[in-house]
Amino acid sequence: MATPPATRPAPELRRRHTRERLRTLGFLSPWLIGFTVFFGYPLLATVYFSFMHYNQIQAPSFVGLRNWTYVLDRMPLFGPALWNTLWLVVVMVSLRVVFGLGIGLLVTRIKTGAGFFRTAFYLPYLAPPVTATVAFVFLLNPGTGPVNEALGALGIPAPNWFNDPDWAKPSLVLLSLWGIGDLMVIFMAALLDVPREQYEAAELDGAGVLARFRYVTWPAITPIVMFAVVTGVVQTMQYYTQALVAGKLASGVSIGPGSVIQPGYPDGSTLTVPQLVYSLGFQNFDTGAACVLSLVLFAIAMAVTSLLMRRSTGLLSAED
Repeated sequence: MATPPATRPAPELRRRHTRERLRTLGFLSPWLIGFTVFFGYPLLATVYFSFMHYNQIQAPSFVGLRNWTYVLDRMPLFGPALWNTLWLVVVMVSLRVVFGLGIGLLVTRIKTGAGFFRTAFYLPYLAPPVTATVAFVFLLNPGTGPVNEALGALGIPAPNWFNDPDWAKPSLVLLSLWGIGDLMVIFMAALLDVPREQYEAAELDGAGVLARFRYVTWPAITPIVMFAVVTGVVQTMQYYTQALVAGKLASGVSIGPGSVIQPGYPDGSTLTVPQLVYSLGFQNFDTGAACVLSLVLFAIAMAVTSLLMRRSTGLLSAED
């Protein structure tokens, strides 16, 4: 009769499991520390201050839901700022993905001078946001800008761009499309990774250009498109610098030390939720209301991202 294999004593097994857990925690500790310091604590502090009256000078005092009621019900700028932010998310992210994919397709098919065009399309992305915005406002200046002068020479009515509430947000979209180099590079890498054999097989089966893109290219680059959409939504939800600088330059008010910048020019058309957070928290010292706005923006970003990541949306197949 065979003897049963020797088993480890229970205390030894517990010590082994403890060592394995400590080893795992040691490898995870850099991420855990960074997550706690830079995300967990700020998030909990934001929730805490959203129920407080705090002007950054006196000690915070508990006010219950007063900040939430004020922001969601009585703040006149909250609705326009939220609408502008969501408008930019829908329009800017959609056009950036389409435009970036189109430029990527174009550059990957160029036979002569491909390096030059890749560099030309990527260089604007390297410009600092403030510098790029200043240059764009100069180009689209309704009085002296070269774009309007060229349109006038062609007999085309020239818009007021950043000085017109109806054109201010489309002008910001044009600015974002000018710096499309980041998405172009990402889509180029995805497109060049599609196996050529699949294109050749589809062409032998009689598939045209659109059919090859639909049945060969699109399934291969779908995860990259999802990545571009999700990261674009998160970035646009935090849209701040370009809108603030463009509105201020277009209004003719100089930006310098000691100057108080009221965002949203013209007529609140470029006011976004991050600008409103900064204005409330650091200009008006209403930290509680600013924290409420931050939490609302965080909740919307998480909801939109979760919706996009659902497989039932059709962007991701079951095997992705």
